[in-house]
Amino acid sequence: MSLWLVLAVNSVTLGGLLFLLSAGFSLIFGLMRIPNLTHGSFFMLGAYLATALIRRGFDFWSAAVVAGLLVAVFGGVVERLILRRLPGAELAQVLVTLGLSFMVADVCLMVWTGDPIQIETPRALRGTTAVGSLAFPTYRLAISFIAVVSAAGLWALLDRTRLGAMIRAGVDDPAMARVVGVRVSRLFTIVFCLGAWLAGFAGVIGGPILSVYPGLDQEMLPLALVVVILGGSGSLLGSLVGSFVVGFLYNFGQAMLPELAYVVLFLPMLVVLVVRPEGLFGRQAL
Repeated sequence: MSLWLVLAVNSVTLGGLLFLLSAGFSLIFGLMRIPNLTHGSFFMLGAYLATALIRRGFDFWSAAVVAGLLVAVFGGVVERLILRRLPGAELAQVLVTLGLSFMVADVCLMVWTGDPIQIETPRALRGTTAVGSLAFPTYRLAISFIAVVSAAGLWALLDRTRLGAMIRAGVDDPAMARVVGVRVSRLFTIVFCLGAWLAGFAGVIGGPILSVYPGLDQEMLPLALVVVILGGSGSLLGSLVGSFVVGFLYNFGQAMLPELAYVVLFLPMLVVLVVRPEGLFGRQAL
C-alpha cells in the first residue's frame, strides 16, 4: 500500500473519531454558548473507564457504551451543578472548564498512573479487509462506518424528531424557544450529556489506535476546536465536513511538512475566522 493511501486511510479514521468528539462539542457551544474545555477530558476519561471495565470482564463494545454513559452522567453533573450557575459569563466558563480538565487529568494520572495503556482491538475486527486489489485495516474501516452511522443517527434525531426540533429551536433562538414552551434548561442538560457520551465513546473506540495516556485530552481538544471553527457551531454537517478536513490536514501535514504541521492545521482556521467567522456551515448571528 502506497504512503498516500495509508495517509488517506489514517486521515479518514481520524476524521471519524473527530466527528464523534466534535459533534457534541459543536451542539453544546451552538446551543449553550459554553466553550467547554473539558470536552477533551471526556474523550480521555471514557477511554480510561473502558480499560477498567474491560479488566472486570466487560467486552469491548459493552465497555464502550457503559463508559460513554458514565462520562455522560459526569457531564450532566458538571452542567447542572457548575455551568448552570455561570450563564453568560464566558471568562468564568473558560476558567472553570479548563480547571476541571486539569482536575480530571490529575485524577486519571493518580488512578491509572502515567504509563500508556493499549486497548485491544475487538477480535472480530482484527486483520485486514480486501477492497478490490487493496487491503485495508478492518478496524479503521469500522471506525469510519461508525462515524457515518452516527452522523446519520444524529441527523435523524435533529431533523426528524420532536427533541431535534427543540434543539434546533434552542440553537437558533433560545429566548423564542422559551416563549413557545420549550424547557431550555432541561434541553441544555440533554445536549450536554449527549455530547459527553459521544466524546467518551469516541475515546474508547479510538483506544486501539491511539492508546490511552496522560495528555491525550490536550492533544484532541485543539483538533475539536478547529473542527467547530471550520464547520460552524451548532452545525452537524459542519462538524462532519470539518472533521474529515482536519483529519486530512493533520495527517498529511505531520507526514509531508512535520516542521510546519501546525501551520498547515491552523492556517485554514485563521482564514475562515477572518473571511467567515461563523464557519463554513454556520449561520450568522442576528
